[in-house]
Amino acid sequence: MFSLPVVRGVIDRRILVNFRVDPAELQAALPEPFRPMTVGGYGVGGICLIRLTDVRPRGFPAYVGTKSENAAHRIAVEWDDEDGETKTGVYVPRRDTSSALTTLFGGRVFSSEHHRATFTVDERDDRYEVTMESDDGAARVHVAGSVTDVLPGDSVFGSVDEASEFFQRGSLGYSPSAAEEEYDGIELATFEWSVTPMAVERVASRYFEDDGRFSGVEFDCALLMRDIDHEWRQREPICWPEPDGIEAAD
Repeated sequence: MFSLPVVRGVIDRRILVNFRVDPAELQAALPEPFRPMTVGGYGVGGICLIRLTDVRPRGFPAYVGTKSENAAHRIAVEWDDEDGETKTGVYVPRRDTSSALTTLFGGRVFSSEHHRATFTVDERDDRYEVTMESDDGAARVHVAGSVTDVLPGDSVFGSVDEASEFFQRGSLGYSPSAAEEEYDGIELATFEWSVTPMAVERVASRYFEDDGRFSGVEFDCALLMRDIDHEWRQREPICWPEPDGIEAAD
């Protein structure tokens, strides 16, 4: 397998917009071997709206790094590896970016295909408003809200710490590969981890709410991360169906 370089940078701003979704509907949208993780009887899907700065191969100075706005549609999942051990992470059916470079080299230098998109961002003090419109018209996301210190009262998470731990477990993501029946793996390795709740005024997602893919979708919560030094590290792809001689776990 061709090894992509370890990429280092700074998460300047990351908003995790999260929805409660019927697990059966999520399962219908997931390829094998993934299945939805549940919290309080709900599956969890969402969008990561992330601005990356100083992005460059590990070992290069920060001043040569690039900056971009990015969006990843995510579903919290688990799966069993070839030894029968249950793993957790996220399945990412779609990635969008403002970066022409990432769009051009997605899947070769950056794990998985990226679609080109336009991002409109308004940030003032502790208030954030981000809109993403993909060039192909297939994806649109909008969120507006302000920093707070509590989660919504109807969130599936009982505390900020519980939500933080859940999403930290989703650092390993898999996306469809150019190779049929293969999923590219990439892990977000942060050198610190801190999330802050956001009180959301408006939220919309074409993928989760507008195209009829899911009927039972409710906004759950949004979390903010800022100024996080990190690396993106390639992980072994998942091939499914598994190669001959390797049987899937029951």
